[in-house]
Amino acid sequence: MGNKNSCCSYSSPQSSHRERVILPIEDSLPEGEISQSNLQHISEREGDDGEADPSQDPMAKTIFIERSKTAIENGMIRRKSQHQIADLRPLKKSSSCSTIYLDDSTVSQPNLKNTVKCVALAIYYHIKNRDSQREIDIFDEKLHPLTRDGVSEDYNKHNPEHKQIYKFVRTLFNAAQLTAECAIITLVYLERLLTYAELDIQPSNWKRIVLGAILLASKVWDDQAVWNVDYCQILKDITVEDMNELERQFLELLQFNINVPSSVYAKYYFDLRTLAEANELAFPPPEPLSVERAQKLEAMSRVMADKYTQEAVKNGLKKWSSLDNITNGGAVTRRSVAILS
Repeated sequence: MGNKNSCCSYSSPQSSHRERVILPIEDSLPEGEISQSNLQHISEREGDDGEADPSQDPMAKTIFIERSKTAIENGMIRRKSQHQIADLRPLKKSSSCSTIYLDDSTVSQPNLKNTVKCVALAIYYHIKNRDSQREIDIFDEKLHPLTRDGVSEDYNKHNPEHKQIYKFVRTLFNAAQLTAECAIITLVYLERLLTYAELDIQPSNWKRIVLGAILLASKVWDDQAVWNVDYCQILKDITVEDMNELERQFLELLQFNINVPSSVYAKYYFDLRTLAEANELAFPPPEPLSVERAQKLEAMSRVMADKYTQEAVKNGLKKWSSLDNITNGGAVTRRSVAILS
């Protein structure tokens, strides 16, 4: 008799690449050994408490929305009472069949200034409404100061204001020339860190946590990533060795899971807009959709579609074509059927 080896095909239901991995299965295993068939893809991991990870699951509520729920509810109530007063503010423009109103911030190309403001506000509520005081040494600013002057004795006592957080994040984004999409990915990594490491962002560690998240997001998102030594030019007193160690431990705490599904990215974008509206952070005013703006949006969509197609081909995936993308001899034979007047 003895052991018999057989094979089965395993496919991850959540994997966008639909990879099929052949795993060995044994009828009986020596005592103490674990079957490899129990291995999970990194995207399938859940917290120990069984709750869905908001940085992985598009249906799970973002942590910053939960921690700012009171402020959002108060903001909604305040605006509702103000709308009852005539002529207090102009009515909000709504789209109709004949007119579509859009602002300059979209999910595929967010407004940089407003997105950074919203991310800073989300970090502010994370700190203000934290559950506990859990820390990890690599993020402690007293143990790893960002300046030669160090920190004050009460560095861990006072919560930073929204303006202070925004100034810190804006300085890094402007100096490194990062994009608005990178700011959203930064927030995703920050919340993933808090979930995986069971950590709380607080006055003593918020700068280094944000710095680590920005560092990682810039390398994952941007084609031309910022080097660690470049951040040392922005933060003059920090060393390359400290930046390397910060990045290494950040990755380890994330369990090297840097994947951000597009559905999760979209969820964070719209939750940030909800937070901005409740806190009256003004986005660019919406304007009627013109032919020129529609053509610009269509061009942006095609660029993104081409980018995803190239990634799919690179990863060996098959991309299904639609009627709008059928070509004949290199020329597009079908255009958008939308009519704008």
